Amino acid sequence: MKKSYIYTKGGDKGKTSLIGGTRVSKSEKQLEAYGTVDELNANIGLLVSLLQNEEDKHYLVTIQHQLFTLGAYLATDFQKENAINEAHDIALEEIEKLETTIDEIDAQLPSLKSFIIPGGSTASASAHLCRTVCRRAERIIVALAQELPLSDNILAYLNRLSDYFFVLSRKLNIDHNFQEQLWQNNWK
Repeated sequence: MKKSYIYTKGGDKGKTSLIGGTRVSKSEKQLEAYGTVDELNANIGLLVSLLQNEEDKHYLVTIQHQLFTLGAYLATDFQKENAINEAHDIALEEIEKLETTIDEIDAQLPSLKSFIIPGGSTASASAHLCRTVCRRAERIIVALAQELPLSDNILAYLNRLSDYFFVLSRKLNIDHNFQEQLWQNNWK
């Protein structure tokens, strides 16, 4: 059996294929969108490696699987009907699960009286990095949705996901006995 190659040389001239086969420039918004989702997924992998709590790790790996689904959806050639019909969207139940998880974590946290400076434990800082990459992915996908008929569930999911990373970052600082750094507004 011949080993498959990691490199194909197909993208050497700055083009790649969407799901459906159409070749496009690697500078397209669509590639920026799913590339940023991939970047988020890689950052979540780093976060998982920093955690001890198996429940948190398991949920984050579940999110990684959903982000692969989302990336495949975003890599779909929306000009080809058969490709669109085969694309898998984020289910409403996944958004609701994020909301439930956010509410469960938030109920354990002290009330928020100020903006929080990202940092604290390494895991918390990593969760903040995931939050900011998630927000960037959301902004890119909002722009893409002005050109392509994207599912509303994608933006709702990413919006909740960034909120999840925020409350998770707070929880992780508490779990690791780090004091949250509150923003000091010295402009008054």
